[in-house]
Amino acid sequence: MTVEIGRLANGFRVVTENMPGLASASLGIWVMAGGRHETKAQNGIAHFLEHMAFKGTERRSSLEIAEAIEDVGGYINAYTSREVTAYYARVLKQDVALAFDVISDIVLNPVFDLNEIETERGVILQEIGQALDTPDDVIFDWLQEEAFPNQPLGRTILGPVERVQGFQRADLAGFVAQHYGPERLILSAAGAVDHDEIMRLAETTFGGLTRGSEYAEPTAQWASGERHEIRPGLEQVHFALGIEAPGYRDDAFYAAQLFSSALGGGMSSRLFQEVREKRGLCYSIYAQVGCYDDTGMMTIYAGTSSDDIADLAGLTMQELARSAEDMNAREMERARVQMKAGLLMGLESPSARAERSARLLGIWDRVPGLHETVEKIDAVTLDEMRTVGRAMAQDGAMAMAVYGPAEKALPLSDLSERRKAA
Repeated sequence: MTVEIGRLANGFRVVTENMPGLASASLGIWVMAGGRHETKAQNGIAHFLEHMAFKGTERRSSLEIAEAIEDVGGYINAYTSREVTAYYARVLKQDVALAFDVISDIVLNPVFDLNEIETERGVILQEIGQALDTPDDVIFDWLQEEAFPNQPLGRTILGPVERVQGFQRADLAGFVAQHYGPERLILSAAGAVDHDEIMRLAETTFGGLTRGSEYAEPTAQWASGERHEIRPGLEQVHFALGIEAPGYRDDAFYAAQLFSSALGGGMSSRLFQEVREKRGLCYSIYAQVGCYDDTGMMTIYAGTSSDDIADLAGLTMQELARSAEDMNAREMERARVQMKAGLLMGLESPSARAERSARLLGIWDRVPGLHETVEKIDAVTLDEMRTVGRAMAQDGAMAMAVYGPAEKALPLSDLSERRKAA
């Protein structure tokens, strides 16, 4: 399997990975713009725009978009994250050109019909309502807000109801004009694909686009905030703790990933064993590191009873601090193997390969080979893992969100003191 990269004169990038033996392919457009690229007045518009792309183009109705792909047994979808919006499809080998035509059509030629805008506005408001009724959706949005207050990175992807209610056709078209220039678009395809053919299609369809205006992305600034929402009607207290962590471009990225995995990445991890297996304080607890271009967050999440929340939070801080000092080689090697296995097993589908290539090209302007990634994981030493763990456990900015019957929850100041004293 070989990754090939091509570039058009206007900055549009193409990356493909042929996977011999496959009868299908995944193909999509990744836009290097998401929630963190919105102004406060635009909050939620990237997600709204993603929805509207499927509501009709100059050539196809919303039904025709769906039928074009599903009539050949394919699958089409999209998503919006804080840094990326993606539109993608998976089809059989003989239908790659069709998938390209449909995906490029919805990205380049949405009509933003006024009636469809109103219809989709209602759908998105329902989606927001559903999220607000889901505690483990709400709590992570709150955690993000507390970690990055008054910043694009701290706002919800769906946006607040009052913003979504006010978006008009001109707002959607304006965001496209600002952020959908060819230099911010990546066409990624994997599976039964031919690089030269994809390049020909890209040149024909995207080669005539004019580069967009320069955009200066605001730098994320961590803060230490907390939000407690008492909701007596819930059975559990949902507890989420965020700690400043390295971003994608930081040399400590892989060490942080290994530390979080050893701390709370599986059934053998410290948090699972100490908090759940030995103390029985929860059903679910985990730690993971999520990264952005310029920063990251190690998130620790657990759900527990109102009577146990104080003990759970205190023990979590104790294990966090202890792990930074005495994490051993066996735990590191287990985390290392899990990380490599997860990476390799997760890339057995063309959809995952296309996703990886697009995201890495967006970050590094190249696609590091799997062997390079594995080598970097293997190169992390125990001292390096402890060092980055210590930086997060002892000095990293913290944010917290607690939701449910949380009258007995400890304040963030108490948890900060406990990690210093541990």
